[in-house]
Amino acid sequence: MSSVEVHDMLPEDEYFVSTCTHENESDEIDASARRRLAWLRSHEPDGLRVKVALMEGRRVGFLFAMPIDVSPWGPLGEDLLVFPCLYVLNDEQKHGAGRALVAAAEDEARVQGLRGVATFGYYWEDFWFMPAPFFERHGYEVAEKRGQLSVMWKPLAPDAVPPRMLTPAYEFEPVPGKVVVDLFWHTFCETCDIEAARVKEVAAEFGDRVVLREYCGDDRDTLLKHQIPRAIYVQGNEIGWGYEAPRDGIRDAIRAALERADT
Repeated sequence: MSSVEVHDMLPEDEYFVSTCTHENESDEIDASARRRLAWLRSHEPDGLRVKVALMEGRRVGFLFAMPIDVSPWGPLGEDLLVFPCLYVLNDEQKHGAGRALVAAAEDEARVQGLRGVATFGYYWEDFWFMPAPFFERHGYEVAEKRGQLSVMWKPLAPDAVPPRMLTPAYEFEPVPGKVVVDLFWHTFCETCDIEAARVKEVAAEFGDRVVLREYCGDDRDTLLKHQIPRAIYVQGNEIGWGYEAPRDGIRDAIRAALERADT
C-alpha cells in the first residue's frame, strides 16, 4: 500500500482544492474557484485549515477543517472542529487517504485546543459522498439524525458537548404583483456557490417582475437566524436538484410562478 502524506494547503494545491478537483473543466468552475479560494484564505486567521492528501507525490484528496462557528454548513455547537467536506478521488479510495485526512483533522482540533470533532454522514446505500459508515469505523458516533443525514462526532475531551443540527426557519413573505425568489447560499461549497450565481443570473432575466432576496450564510448572523445553508424558494415553494440547479430548471420554475400569478 502506498504511503499517504497530508499537509496544509500550499499555493500549488490551491487550484486542485478550489475547483474540488474539477481542474480545467469550465470557466464557470474556475470563477467559482476564485471566489471560494478567497473565502478559504480569509478565514485562515479564524482557524480554517485545508488538509491535502498526497500519494507518491500526487494529490488524491482534501478535507476542509474549521472551528464550528466558522462553518456556513453548520452544525451548531461550541469548542468543536468541523469538517463539512472530505473528498478522495474515486480511483484512489481504499488506500488510506480518507483515514489519514480524518486523523489530520483530529490532530488540528487538538492543536487548536478544541474539545471534539464533528462532521456530516449519509446513510444512503452506496452513496459516495461522506458515507456515515466510514466515519463510524473511525470512532465517530451519531449526535443527531434526520432521515438519511446525520451529524457525527468524536469527543476529544470529557466535557465535550455533542453538536446539533441546524433547524431551518423559513416563512414566505409575498410581494404583491411579483414573483419572489428566496436564495439561501454560501461561498464555501462549490455546488452551492455555482448554483447561487445561476439563480442570480436567471432572476435578472425577468427584470422587475421578479424580486430576488438573498440570504448568504457567509454572514454568521444570517446563518443563525434562518439556519438554512442552501435552498431556493420560488413563491415559497422549494426547488432543487442536489447538484447545481440548472439554468433551464430555475427559469422554468420562475416562468410557471409568473403564469400562475397572471391567471
